[in-house]
Amino acid sequence: MRTVFAAALLTVSALLSVPAGAADFKNGADYLTLPDAQNTDAANKVEVTEFFAYYCPHCNAFEPLLQAWVKKNAANIVFKRVHVSTGNPAVQVQQRIFYTLEALGAVEQYQQRVFDAMHIEQNRLATEDVAFEWAHKAGLNRAAFIDAWNSFGVQAKVRRANAMMSAYRINSWPTIAIDGRYLTSPSQASEGDKSLQTEEQMQVGALKVMDHLVAQAKAKAAAAGKK
Repeated sequence: MRTVFAAALLTVSALLSVPAGAADFKNGADYLTLPDAQNTDAANKVEVTEFFAYYCPHCNAFEPLLQAWVKKNAANIVFKRVHVSTGNPAVQVQQRIFYTLEALGAVEQYQQRVFDAMHIEQNRLATEDVAFEWAHKAGLNRAAFIDAWNSFGVQAKVRRANAMMSAYRINSWPTIAIDGRYLTSPSQASEGDKSLQTEEQMQVGALKVMDHLVAQAKAKAAAAGKK
């Protein structure tokens, strides 16, 4: 895990070392702007929110580079995650795994382990019983995990996540929201730059757009006397 993260950090540093100019990124191409900006809670930093799903292979592939980017930009951003939901009951179970981990303060320790369970170990984590067994085998206290799973707090987190999907008009993932108003993603970045062909190129392209949008949000806030 540490080796993968270190490699990702080196990749991010190398590939983002030559910044693109502001004029290279266009609204409606490299990123989208929401018609109604959403409230954020990031004090004097810029809120960056990832909409993702554990089952999603593109989210899994993006995770190491994204986390390296988050670490690199920690002085300027507050990073949050929203696990999306669909009509699929298995995805609803996976969403609840995330918010249970969040309630237990265990997301950072277990985030990659959930991805690995699904994409390496082929454990689909599709039912409550399977989720509880995975948590126990992963080293979490089974009773505490189940208590959190059934808590009002986790139920409220799930409802808020679903409401945020609607408010941010999320229909694909991974999608990154910047400052409650801008949306981009690897696939969106490739719409703006047709030279991005491989998945890694699209991922790095998205990180460059994210750098631009964070800088843009900070500049606007500074002009307004907020950040």
